[in-house]
Amino acid sequence: MGKGDRKTRRGKTYRGSYGNTRAHTVSPAVVGAKPTVTKPVAAKKAAPKKKSA
Repeated sequence: MGKGDRKTRRGKTYRGSYGNTRAHTVSPAVVGAKPTVTKPVAAKKAAPKKKSA
């Protein structure tokens, strides 16, 4: 268990990877803060059907 171990925090730090053991910290929610609003994704229009001869 050490630098070579992929399942430990030290191994994740050594390899420069992230996962359950070394997850990115998420900032805690502030009480009374406005929720972030995301714009809805525009729906793509279907391509016109080709006319058969």
